[in-house]
Amino acid sequence: MTERHLAGLLESSAETYPERTAVVFGDSRLTYAQVNGAANQVANLLVERGVKPGDKVALSCPNLPFFPFIYFGILKAGATVVPLNVLLKAREVAYHLKDSGAVAYFAFEGTAELPIGDTAREAIDGTDVDLVAFTAGPTPWAQQSPVFETVERDADDTAVILYTSGTTGQPKGAELSHGNMHHVALSGETMYDADADHPDTYLCVLPLFHAFGQQVIQNAAFAFGGTMVLLPRFDAESAIQLMLREKVTFFAGVPTMYWGLLGALTPEVPITELAANLRVASSGGAALPVEVHKNFRERFGVTILEGYGLSETSGIASFSVFGDEPRVGTVGKPIAGVEMKLINDDWSDVPTGDLQEDGQSAIGEIAIKGPNILKSYHGRPEATAEAIRDGWFRSGDLAKKSDDGYYSIVDRSKDMIIRGGYNVYPRELEEVLMTHPAISLVAVIGVPHESHGEEIKAVVVTEPGAEVTVDELVAWGREQFAGYKYPRLVELRDELPMTSTGKILKRELS
Repeated sequence: MTERHLAGLLESSAETYPERTAVVFGDSRLTYAQVNGAANQVANLLVERGVKPGDKVALSCPNLPFFPFIYFGILKAGATVVPLNVLLKAREVAYHLKDSGAVAYFAFEGTAELPIGDTAREAIDGTDVDLVAFTAGPTPWAQQSPVFETVERDADDTAVILYTSGTTGQPKGAELSHGNMHHVALSGETMYDADADHPDTYLCVLPLFHAFGQQVIQNAAFAFGGTMVLLPRFDAESAIQLMLREKVTFFAGVPTMYWGLLGALTPEVPITELAANLRVASSGGAALPVEVHKNFRERFGVTILEGYGLSETSGIASFSVFGDEPRVGTVGKPIAGVEMKLINDDWSDVPTGDLQEDGQSAIGEIAIKGPNILKSYHGRPEATAEAIRDGWFRSGDLAKKSDDGYYSIVDRSKDMIIRGGYNVYPRELEEVLMTHPAISLVAVIGVPHESHGEEIKAVVVTEPGAEVTVDELVAWGREQFAGYKYPRLVELRDELPMTSTGKILKRELS
C-alpha cells in the first residue's frame, strides 16, 4: 500500500497495537484489530456492490463507532469519502450527492432526534445512488469478511471531499488528497508532542464529518495509536463525566464548548483529578475570549492552544507553539511544512517588516501554501483558479503578523457567520429565503450571542401587501435549512440601507 494512503493510519496501528483500545462509546470498547476488521467488512461490501476506485461514497453519521468503520472502509476500497453534516435537510443532502457524483450513500437510520434515514430516502428519490442505511442493530456489512486487501492509491489521489460554502451561495467540495490528509494527521508530533509510546486519550465531541474533528481527533488519534472516546452530542456535564471516567488527556473544541465546560464545574466535580489527566486543550473555529483562556488555565491547569485552518487546508494551517509561553489572541505559527503570508486583493505581498504601533504588521489576507492545500474544488475549475495561484491558497480571512511570526485573525473578508463553531454563509441562506413568496428582499447577518458566539438574523423586506409574521418565517426557515444555520432571529423592515450602487450595507444592520 502507498506509504501515504490515508487508510494506513488505521492499518499501521492495528498491526502494531492490535489489542490497544481504539474507540470507546458508552460501555463498548473496541480494539484497533476490531475497528480495522469492521472497516474491512465495509470495504468488502462496497466491492460487492460494484463501487470502484475513485468512486465517491457519501456518509451521514453522528459520532458513533460506525463513522470510522465506514470512513476507513471507503478508503480501503479505493473510493473517496464524502462526509455530510448530519443536520442537513433532504434538499441539501440531494445537492451534495449530485454535486459530488456519489454512487453510494451510507446513512445512519437515526433516532427521534436524528432521523437521518428518513432524510436520506427523500434525498435519493429519483436517483441511482445506492443507499446503505444502517442502525445500531445488525449492519449491512455484518456478514462480510473482516479481511481485505486495501486498494492501492497514490498520494495525489482524492481521499476526501469536504464541502464548504462560499460567497457564491452553493457549497463547494474541497478535494483533499491522501497526502494532504496524511500530512496534517501526522503533524500532531510537532504540534503537541503526540507519541505512540505514550498515547493520548481523545474526547471526541467535535463532529467527525467536520475537518476539525476528522483530523485533530480521529485521524490524529489513529496515527499515534491513541484512544478516541465518542460523544455524539456535546453536553458539558456528560463531557466532564467522560473526561473523568476515561482519564482524557486531549480535548479539542470550539469556544462555546470551553464556555460550557467552565459553567459545568460544580463543587462536586473533582477538578484536581480532571486537571491531573488533561495534557492538551485545543480550540479552533472562532476566536476564544481572553477570559475563557484565563479561567480555563486557572481551573484545569492547562493553557488552551489555538489553531487556524479551513476545509481547504485539510483542517489545519497554523497552531500555537507547544511549550512556548502562551500568546493569547493569536492562532500561532504555520504547522510543519506549511507557509503562510499576508496578501493584498491583487495577490501582492503585504510588507511584514514595517510594524505598526502595536508591533504588528499591516492587515492582509492570509495566503497558505504547503502539503495541506486542497487539490481543487470538485468540478469547479474557475473557482479553483480564483482561489489558488502558484500553489498559494487565499483564505478570505484577514490577519496581522507579529515580528516573531505569530498570526492574529482580525476579520473575515468573506461574508461569513460562525455560529457555535459552524461556518454559515449568508449568501446561501439569502438565495433560499428569497424563494418565499412573501419576501421581497433579505439580508442575513450575524449578531453577537453569549454562548454561540454569533446568532443568525434575517432582516426582511416583504412584498407589497404580503401578510407574514416573524414566527412564520422562522418556522419556514427551520424547514429549509440544517438546524445550525436557519435564522432564529427575523426582523421586518420597510427597506434596507444601501450604497449608491445598490449594495446592501450590512454593517448598518444589527
